[in-house]
Amino acid sequence: MLVQFVGYIVVVLAAYLLGSIPTGYLVARARGVDIRAIGSGNIGATNVFRVLGKGPGIFVLAVDALKGFFACEVVAGCGCLIAGLGFRWLAALNTPPAAEYFPLVAGFAAVLGHNYTCWLGFKGGKGIATSAGVLLALFPKALLVVFGIWVLVFAVSRYVSLASIAAAFGLPFFVLVFGYSKE
Repeated sequence: MLVQFVGYIVVVLAAYLLGSIPTGYLVARARGVDIRAIGSGNIGATNVFRVLGKGPGIFVLAVDALKGFFACEVVAGCGCLIAGLGFRWLAALNTPPAAEYFPLVAGFAAVLGHNYTCWLGFKGGKGIATSAGVLLALFPKALLVVFGIWVLVFAVSRYVSLASIAAAFGLPFFVLVFGYSKE
């Protein structure tokens, strides 16, 4: 039990630190811009798109999403290993149910790290891209359908906010329909 607790502590700290890497800030800073002082003042991909353009915006979006994905896949796997439970993707191992929570905890910590980065006075992004990475790791089928909804609503309305709301409303339903699935 104590070893599992240590595993969770390591997962939370490592995933938080991974999520806290301020990608948008670092990319903008490399171009001589303080992204916090321009546009919306947010360090996330949307503001980077607006201020620096498509290339840097896509890069920040991808890296922020990868932070969430790697937290669930790699950091959670390390937590399982620390706790002596084995890697969750090795189906041959009969691991206790507690192992199933490592990816969820890691994803949550990564999003918190992105939103409240310790490197910038606990002021970060909104966590959308990082959350998408977490969803990709935990609920890939549901994410794919919800992304389709987002694209469709955006194509018709040309409003990102409306597309995001429609996708957010659909997400819980499709998570229930598809469940946790890696196939």
